[in-house]
Amino acid sequence: MADGRTVDWPRLLLLWLLGADLRLTILAVPPVLPLIHRDLHLDEKMVAALTGLPVLLFGLAAIPGSLLIARIGARRAAILGVFVVSLASSLRGLGPSLPMLFGMTIVMGAGVAVMQPALPALVGRWFPARVPLATAVYANGLLVGEMLAASLTIPLILPLTGGSWERSFLVWSAPPLVTALLVVLFAPSGALVPDARRARWWPDWHDPRAWLLGLVSGGGAALYFGCNAFLPDYLHALGRPGLVDAGLTALNTGQLPASFLVMAYGPRLARRRTPFIAAALLGLVALAGLAVPSAPVIIAAAALVGFAAAITLILTLALPPLLAAPDEVHRLAAAMLALGYTLTFLVPYLGGAIWDATHLTVSALLPGAAGALIVIAGAALIDLRPRAVH
Repeated sequence: MADGRTVDWPRLLLLWLLGADLRLTILAVPPVLPLIHRDLHLDEKMVAALTGLPVLLFGLAAIPGSLLIARIGARRAAILGVFVVSLASSLRGLGPSLPMLFGMTIVMGAGVAVMQPALPALVGRWFPARVPLATAVYANGLLVGEMLAASLTIPLILPLTGGSWERSFLVWSAPPLVTALLVVLFAPSGALVPDARRARWWPDWHDPRAWLLGLVSGGGAALYFGCNAFLPDYLHALGRPGLVDAGLTALNTGQLPASFLVMAYGPRLARRRTPFIAAALLGLVALAGLAVPSAPVIIAAAALVGFAAAITLILTLALPPLLAAPDEVHRLAAAMLALGYTLTFLVPYLGGAIWDATHLTVSALLPGAAGALIVIAGAALIDLRPRAVH
């Protein structure tokens, strides 16, 4: 276990790789959706289901992931999860077959859902004195994984695979497999498996912090996913379709500085309400900026939305290992993720329904605004003191 004075760089690298693998295979889908649409004759509802299934699984499988961690330990659960992600990702293009594509997407989402509560538990075990730094490192990997898959698939991977979306999934399945092997070979394995007869896994739903963490996590994610989902149609409705690529790029690259900020100033930001509230207020200001009819303002506003959402994401992910005892982290993280991703699914869905019903273009900004307000409410109420260990 790393002490407070030194940084175990190999384990930080492993955390970064695991973070990248949380999103790498998932974000490899949008660039090849036109090809999948053509070959498998998907309608728009099926396209939406294909892209939304992993997020739904993140919430549904978080608590079973907690059970797995309680039984076999966070390290083994992370290894199993990343291996499942690799295998299922590689099989998505087999056929090609619609049942195989959707079935393996579900399995892949379940693998990611197991990894997500395992990583905060590993952070608490490996870096108890540097939780904000370690969390920011694997969150940085997550963000870079999103960018690599989204930006390299069309110009690099598809030419290497002869334009085959099926083989592109096979290529993107290789990095998670390498990560699994590296964790097996180089991550410490001692003292990470609790006593299966006594280990607890079911979240403590009587703990108000579980619910409030879910609100903060889900609100921050709704700010990001709501903007990510509706920004293209919103810009088309404004008559600015030429800004779609720049806006989405700004939204996603704007997240990266947030991870570096937490790496540098994590101890000052962690376990405080003010950064959450400030990030949410910044998100609201940025959403207002998207309504300004100026290309530079819109692009800058999109980047600020990404920055605000990423600050919330990283600081929220750091809280379970900071607030809970080492053998309780997975339970608190699972509750947070289950509630948070359910909220992430519901808020944009309701926002889309409001847009459909009202036909008001500004309705596209409501999911993000609702998410920011949820963050403010949750952060204002949550108790951020560590729980005493009995």
